Amino acid sequence: MHPISRHSERLEVRELQTADADDVFAVYGDERATEHLSFDPRTRDEVAQIIARSMASATTDPRQEFALAVTERETGRLIGLSRLALDPHQPSGATLGFALRPDAWGTGYGTETVRLLLAVGFTDLGLHRIWGARSPVNEASARTMRAAGMVEEGRIREHIKKRGQWRDSVVHAILDREWTARG
Repeated sequence: MHPISRHSERLEVRELQTADADDVFAVYGDERATEHLSFDPRTRDEVAQIIARSMASATTDPRQEFALAVTERETGRLIGLSRLALDPHQPSGATLGFALRPDAWGTGYGTETVRLLLAVGFTDLGLHRIWGARSPVNEASARTMRAAGMVEEGRIREHIKKRGQWRDSVVHAILDREWTARG
């Protein structure tokens, strides 16, 4: 399925483009934006490679990964990234992730982004279950996933190694029937 484009009142998720490199770097190269992610800030070259891989994977058949830009509809400004990856170990399941520029925090954009990803997964792809993991101390992400209808399911112990230290992850998930019931 290519290209993907979905929108809410304020945001759109769309396919990444080579021209997005500087804006993606503003997210993935930022210490605050990556603080709770599974990786350290990326270099400009690493961001260019990520975009190239994402663009190449977007045209594979069957498509397994949906790495999408998050943009403001009114301005077209890229304010974040989102990802939905089909889970080869879970039929009709996928993981989601998202990261926003710090200047977009506290606006409700995170919840809108997650809802757009869930719509791609459940409406466009017909998935059964979508889950995401967060840092245990990232309460903003917990609030965002709960507001989007995701349920906290538990903790994966020492799931991520970052800066030489193991860190747990907290899992949130939603099922297709829960998504449908939310209307």
